[in-house]
Amino acid sequence: MAAVLLALAASASWGVSDFLGGLKTRAAPVLTVLSVSQPAGLVLLGAIVLVRWQAPPHGLPILWAVLAGMGGAIGIGALYQGLAVGSMGIVAPITSTSPLIPLTVGLARGERPSAIQLAGIGVAIVGVALAGWEPAAPGVRRQLSAGAGLALLAAVAFGSSQVALQSAAADDPYWATFILRIASSVLVLVALLRFRPGGSPAGMWLVLVAVGLLDSGATELFAIATTKGLLSVVAVLAALYPVLVAILARVVLHERLTLVQRGGALAAVAGAAAISAG
Repeated sequence: MAAVLLALAASASWGVSDFLGGLKTRAAPVLTVLSVSQPAGLVLLGAIVLVRWQAPPHGLPILWAVLAGMGGAIGIGALYQGLAVGSMGIVAPITSTSPLIPLTVGLARGERPSAIQLAGIGVAIVGVALAGWEPAAPGVRRQLSAGAGLALLAAVAFGSSQVALQSAAADDPYWATFILRIASSVLVLVALLRFRPGGSPAGMWLVLVAVGLLDSGATELFAIATTKGLLSVVAVLAALYPVLVAILARVVLHERLTLVQRGGALAAVAGAAAISAG
């Protein structure tokens, strides 16, 4: 049950973070957004490691954490840019396929969720995809295509990052997420020096700091959850965040939720309940 609660908490934190990050990317370049949010998250995770000081890991856990950080940075950059150039309702369901990668890896490693959990996993994944879907408006085919491509990149990057993080977290989830954030921050810094994006986050600093803190907190919760439960189950529960993104888009941006989206949200919740009960 601890793994379930941690994964759901990670999902909620990622949902708010991704909504705010995607929203601000509409007003500033994605690298500008990441240049504030990534270091903010690094400070939080560094403080946690400092307070609970334990000897840092060595060997493969460090490599896995670095790979997870690179995948996470690429994924979040693609997601934010996708949310900026396309509709949240198109990008979110495609990105929601990311748990298929850790799910497949977990099953291949011999994880065996119960029959109820497997049914819940299927319902939850379909529900999340439907909750974030919305019909294409006339005249925006090209825009949707760009958003879809970035969403697919984000899904692959996120899924691969979660697999790597789980391997790193087996040694120490706190150090794993800290090293992950160092790697992602370095990657963002390199990109900043290379592309030098225009624009300034003036007026949105507090929001971008909150984005970084929420994202890092979610990553930490996910890493800990993988040490207490099956990767195949934890990854699917943590991937419910597009439902929250869609709900926030409805409440804050007044984007209308279709009947399909409402049904998808209910299905996602039902699937999560089945996974928890199993």
